[in-house]
Amino acid sequence: MTTGLIGRKLGMTRIFADDGTVTPVTVVEAGPCPVLQVQADRVQLGFGQRKAKRASKAALGHAKAANLEAAPRVLREFPLAGDAPEVGSTVTVELFTPGDRVKVTGTSKGRGFQGVVHRYGFGGGPASHGSTRHRRPGSIGPGTNPSRVLKGKKMPGHQGAARHTELGLTVMRVDSEQNLLFIRGAVPGARNGIVTIAKQGGRSRHD
Repeated sequence: MTTGLIGRKLGMTRIFADDGTVTPVTVVEAGPCPVLQVQADRVQLGFGQRKAKRASKAALGHAKAANLEAAPRVLREFPLAGDAPEVGSTVTVELFTPGDRVKVTGTSKGRGFQGVVHRYGFGGGPASHGSTRHRRPGSIGPGTNPSRVLKGKKMPGHQGAARHTELGLTVMRVDSEQNLLFIRGAVPGARNGIVTIAKQGGRSRHD
């Protein structure tokens, strides 16, 4: 069976335990995901449907080989664990159970071109009268040696809109009727963004 699913981030809310404890959760519409291809150690899943006029002939043929009526909107591959699923079968949120530790991968929100104060949390310069470097990075390297800016220097630039994986998250609730996962904490991306949810084996960086 596959170790993950493709989903769509719906937003955040909170759930209450019997003792009144409040837990912030992200609601993800996960699956159902049809199986399009099975390889030696990986499984290819699809999510959503693409209009026939907006799908290439290759995508339509790939979907037809798996007995699908429409080409999936998104394709992702996951590691294979245990018995391989049949091509054309469907994987649902029942893959997960409350308490499972997962990792969620998505595309972070794009912030455009930002300075070092916003991008990296620099303290900035003096805020007093006469200062001209309130939010500037300051010196970026000595002029004599090495006489250049070292690679990896934190500088102003494009922020966000990058692939990001959040580790050590916990599945709090599974709604199999509406294909919803309630995952504790925040996950990368904006509302309605495509994410992948995969089971995380071993320790997390948050342990």
